[in-house]
Amino acid sequence: MKVLVTGAAGFIGFHSAQRLLERGDEVIGLDNLNDYYDPTLKQARLNILQDYDNFTFARLDLADRAGMEALFDRERLQRVVHLAAQAGVRYSIQNPHAYADSNLIGTLHILEGCRHNQVEHLVYASTSSVYGANTKMPFSVHQHAEHPLSFYAATKKANEMMAHTYAYLYRLPVTGLRFFTVYGPWGRPDMALFLFTRNILAGKPIDVFNYGNHKRDFTYVDDIVGGVVASLDHVAQPNDAWNSDAPDPATSLAPYRIYNIGNNRAVELRRYIELLEQCLGRKAEMNLLPLQTGDVPDTWADAEDLVRDVGYRPDTPVEVGVKRFVEWYLEYYGEGGPADPKVTNLG
Repeated sequence: MKVLVTGAAGFIGFHSAQRLLERGDEVIGLDNLNDYYDPTLKQARLNILQDYDNFTFARLDLADRAGMEALFDRERLQRVVHLAAQAGVRYSIQNPHAYADSNLIGTLHILEGCRHNQVEHLVYASTSSVYGANTKMPFSVHQHAEHPLSFYAATKKANEMMAHTYAYLYRLPVTGLRFFTVYGPWGRPDMALFLFTRNILAGKPIDVFNYGNHKRDFTYVDDIVGGVVASLDHVAQPNDAWNSDAPDPATSLAPYRIYNIGNNRAVELRRYIELLEQCLGRKAEMNLLPLQTGDVPDTWADAEDLVRDVGYRPDTPVEVGVKRFVEWYLEYYGEGGPADPKVTNLG
């Protein structure tokens, strides 16, 4: 297939593009290479992708309407994996306009490009953050998620609603994937695992919010990518049994689906740190802090719909995933690391 992957120089976008390239798809990788975090890391990912003959890079901002229209008109894409976004819960409190430009306007341009160019299937990234104030766990796609706690989460929830309208109005098949705390090699420097590793190696304290009482459904990046690719191949279909008297948020009479991609287990943050200490052979000095504004205490994914409909189950234990991340970090950075990011995100 000929597939557009947005955010191709980003963490999940890079891994997803590489998986598609390795199986023989033609990939058009889009990224604006902004400086939200270390652009040299983005360029290093991109250099790997550019070694593939079936990869073409388009440096373009999602918010550039004319540029996006020209890209869709020129490439005649079959399917789209939309992973580009302004990420991060805490940064959205500081700079909400960046999220409106990228996540709202940018996603509109993707939806318009798909509907005007007969794209067969759009798969896009949502987030576990949309569950917001929900406390019933594990989080299910059949729960209503109407109380986001950050502007980032609100933009991603809006993306889901925007996608549904295009599925309904134009019969564009769309699948939204709610990612749960993704980690692994080539990860973002503003994520907790990255920062913890850097500070532990440097002998500096790590900031541990909510006094270390967070629980997260940590999901290894290869499991996320497996779900992305499997979902791309499984074109969203209408749910003929959908009932407007008892509307199911995860499906529709339109070709629309929402799935969680998580490891289906909640791990305590302190356990996550303990595993990191074991892999590094060093103890962490912890600066225990209260819960940050916009964060949710716990996440835990019910991914059974993904298993049933798409036939894919994430299964990498956190013990394996943390070890692989540390091996990559030490190979790429040694015992150093990048400059301080703008904010820290647990995810």
